[in-house]
Amino acid sequence: MNRTDRLYALVEELRAVAPRPRSARWLAGRFEVSVRTVERDINALQQSGVPIYAESGRTGGYCLDKARTLPPVNLTPGEAVAMAVALRRLKGTPFQATAGSALRKLVAAMQGDDAAAAHDLAGRIHLLGGDDAGTPPSMPRMVADALSTGRVLRIGYGDREGATTMREIEPLGYVGTATHWYLVAWCRMRDALRAFRTDRITSVSVTAEVPTPRSLRSEDLDIPYGIVHQLTLS
Repeated sequence: MNRTDRLYALVEELRAVAPRPRSARWLAGRFEVSVRTVERDINALQQSGVPIYAESGRTGGYCLDKARTLPPVNLTPGEAVAMAVALRRLKGTPFQATAGSALRKLVAAMQGDDAAAAHDLAGRIHLLGGDDAGTPPSMPRMVADALSTGRVLRIGYGDREGATTMREIEPLGYVGTATHWYLVAWCRMRDALRAFRTDRITSVSVTAEVPTPRSLRSEDLDIPYGIVHQLTLS
């Protein structure tokens, strides 16, 4: 069991018996580690805000305040990333630090595979410029789900003059500004990376084809103005 899984399991073990305590020796035996390792893990959990306290005495040990902790949270990767995008709007407010702390707790409570998928999804989202709140146009659901679906899309796309072309694209990521969102994808018609403004996508259908994975780095975007910030879940 790796450390992340063990920290999660420690919290759930203490939650299961709360308000009764578990001794460090008992926990060490349960997870097949040393008492010192348990003490370090408990300290790390306390530092991250988990309400664990030590109860002294012969029958003492570590206790969890059940009323102040969340049970396992079944967030989807998309839901976790949506929260990360929304919480960025709190930058510069008195709630910035606590918003980040709340997000980290929620991600830590996710199932391991879902948390890994959320981090991967976040790494494909880039925000351009500052964090000023804007009101971008609404995005079609199949476009919003493009990365999670992981399939080739067939879209109609209108250019600045209003002419529409049909394209097959391999979705790779998003770039967001205060006023618009762009779907970054490999365009098979252009045989190159392109950014499609989502409000110019006139039609969309999901094909059955799963494309060969391609990477997307911020330096691949080649945006000539502004600062590109990669989204993170921390």
